[in-house]
Parts: sequence; C-alpha cells; structure tokens
Amino acid sequence: MSEYRRAHIPGGAYFFTVKTFERKPVLTHEHYRIALREAITEVRGRLPFDSLAWVLLPDHIHTIWKLPEGDVDYSLRWSLVKQHVTRKCAERTQEVLVSPSRQKRREGTIWQRRFWEHLIRDDRDFRHHIDYIHYNPVKHGYVSKVVDWPYSTFHRFVRNGAYPTD
Repeated sequence: MSEYRRAHIPGGAYFFTVKTFERKPVLTHEHYRIALREAITEVRGRLPFDSLAWVLLPDHIHTIWKLPEGDVDYSLRWSLVKQHVTRKCAERTQEVLVSPSRQKRREGTIWQRRFWEHLIRDDRDFRHHIDYIHYNPVKHGYVSKVVDWPYSTFHRFVRNGAYPTD
C-alpha cells in the first residue's frame, strides 16, 4: 500500500482538490450544494478554519483553507464534511456495486477516497492557486468567462476589489 506524506504545518494555508467517486457530476445539483454548505458550516463550528477561496464544479472542489494557529488536522475536517454530505445525499446516490475495499472502509459512492493537498508556501503561491481556482470552470469548458460560473468565490473577490469583473 502506498504511504502518503502530507504537509502538516500548524496554522498553515492549504489548497485542496476533493473529487467525487468515479467523477460523478453531482456536486452542483441543489441537494448536494445544500448538503455541502451545511457540512462546511457544521464542521467549521466544531473545528474552525477560514475558507479563503473555493470553486464548486460538478465532479470536484478546489478550495484554500487557513487553519487556526497550532492546528494541523485538515484530514478530520474533510472526513467530517464527506460523512455529512454522504448521509444527507445517500438516498439520491445511484446504487453502485461497492468494492470490498470500500465496504471495509465504510465508504459510500459519493466521494473519492483521498484528496489532494498542497501547502501554500508564500504570497506568490497563494495568488497562483487563487487564480487557478477561479479559472477552473473555464478550463473545464463549463463557461467561457469566469464571471459566468456561479459557484465560486470569484464574485466575492470582485466585490472586494481584488479582481475586475472581466
């Protein structure tokens, strides 16, 4: 089995990519969006973090979280978010034959097992990942202009003067 090494810098800012199982395009459906919003709110209430930027696409999420000083446990936060969404959306998930490995780990069929994480190193790295997050719907062909994608913090960045609308 592979051994994954994750960066654990207390109070760090991290870029994440979280994908759906088999890249099912479900996350932008209203029921999933609501469940995800509830999950983030609930987890943030128990284990605080700041969501600095995000984009929600049909089959994955990109986000940057800033953890509190002295805290490194983003894995627990993601586990709780995924569990919440899985419980809330279980009845809407298509029946899929779940492998023995997924059964053993009590994994459903909404989320991919792992997630990608990257420790933000400096301001330049932060700006690069912010731009990557906001441009992602264009990259994947969902819209031709970033401003046309509704599920992103791009609009908040425009309101705050960080980006022009175009």
